[in-house]
Amino acid sequence: MSEAKVALPSMRVSYEAGALHEDSLAGTWHEQLQLWFDEAIAAELVEPNAMVLATADPEGFPSSRTVLCKGFDERGVVFFTNYTSNKSHDLKSTRVAAATFPWLGLQRQVNVRGEVEKVSSAETAEYWAERPRGSQLGAWASPQSRVVNGREALENSLNGIERRFGEAEKVPVPPHWGGWRIRPDFVEFWQGRPDRLHDRLRFRRNDDRWTVERLAP
Repeated sequence: MSEAKVALPSMRVSYEAGALHEDSLAGTWHEQLQLWFDEAIAAELVEPNAMVLATADPEGFPSSRTVLCKGFDERGVVFFTNYTSNKSHDLKSTRVAAATFPWLGLQRQVNVRGEVEKVSSAETAEYWAERPRGSQLGAWASPQSRVVNGREALENSLNGIERRFGEAEKVPVPPHWGGWRIRPDFVEFWQGRPDRLHDRLRFRRNDDRWTVERLAP
């Protein structure tokens, strides 16, 4: 007996969890992001700091992947990675990126877009010191985005790194590893609403001034 196929066209949810109005919006995009981020944590969403990062290579071919946001303030949104990874090659080439926080449990998302820059070595060192030792060793061991000859190759690499730093009290930051900051020109806050009339409020930067705009859903 064949399994019933999921009727994708009929899959539908009425978004009725909340609303977003101009008069309730925080004064800045990062203050509003902090408000929603706190609510995502309070709602116990899985990985509330996860965001889908979109980049493109010099030929314009896009890529997306989920990364973890490790900080944000008025300067932008920060994540850390291997500087030899595919995403870093894209960022070095185009100097722009977009990211989305998909808070589906609250029927919300936040979209960020702008130019990118590497964070300072001091910022990288501060975050690195907070990482578990296993994650530090993994950053040394993994040639991120390169083809490897099976799982065993990664484990052998990790074993070698463990021997290298086995007696060291602290593991240093790899020279090929650090942070990127997206310095947004646009930050859109999206709240699902019934009948597809979603609320979309966007902070748009013009030089050093920010304008709030409502976008049609």
